[in-house]
Amino acid sequence: MGEALSDGRILLSLDHISKSYRGRGGYRVQALDDVSLDVAKGATTAIVGESGSGKSTLSRIALRIEHEDSGDVRFHGERLAYSRGRGVAGKVQAVFQDPYGSLNPRFTIRRSMLEPLHVIGVDGDEAERRIRDALSFVKLPQDSLDRYPDQFSGGQRQRICIARAIAPDPELIVLDEPTSALDVIVQAEIINLLLRLQQERGVAYLYISHDLATVRHIADAIAVMHSGRIVEQGDATTIIDDPQEAYTRQLLNSIPDIRL
Repeated sequence: MGEALSDGRILLSLDHISKSYRGRGGYRVQALDDVSLDVAKGATTAIVGESGSGKSTLSRIALRIEHEDSGDVRFHGERLAYSRGRGVAGKVQAVFQDPYGSLNPRFTIRRSMLEPLHVIGVDGDEAERRIRDALSFVKLPQDSLDRYPDQFSGGQRQRICIARAIAPDPELIVLDEPTSALDVIVQAEIINLLLRLQQERGVAYLYISHDLATVRHIADAIAVMHSGRIVEQGDATTIIDDPQEAYTRQLLNSIPDIRL
């Protein structure tokens, strides 16, 4: 375990979260089993593990678009009820794995970027200013606003998704495999963009990934998930350089240059 966070440093707390689904034949599948995790203000907590480990289920619960069976989700110490994201729309945003599926192909980029602002009651000139500022931050031209998703590359679409996420000025962005659909060069560009965003705006990240090589460059803390449980967590350097659990060592050994 890593150094415990003081209450004043905790932005998001996931406390004793459990979640199961009804599988084929009526039996229950335990996706999460008593998972507890904190995200510090202005820092990055990464959740890593193989496909099916429960990472994405936990991220959807953090976003309040999925309901836990038991446990609490707290933001600034206040319990967040399940609300399909409406209760935290201004303070928590998300960027998902597939930039091609994240943008409605029938909407202009302007319309897609305005939607989360409308949810929090920002309209008119202020909304236009915010989306233009966000687009400038991700280094895309202003005429992008009147174009459609199919006119952009995968990397450009992910930049647009990041711009859409930062326009409401969130404190936390949930990043669910945000680079896995991109080639290696574009992955590096997106990671550098996320690091710059955090440095300049102080946003915190809950970063979901199966790729420890990417996590190494962005995470302050790491939680390793396996079969719906956190098997090891702590500061990123300790987890990478001195893993205590066999499963963590297995993940690290699958990426030979992780410690380089």
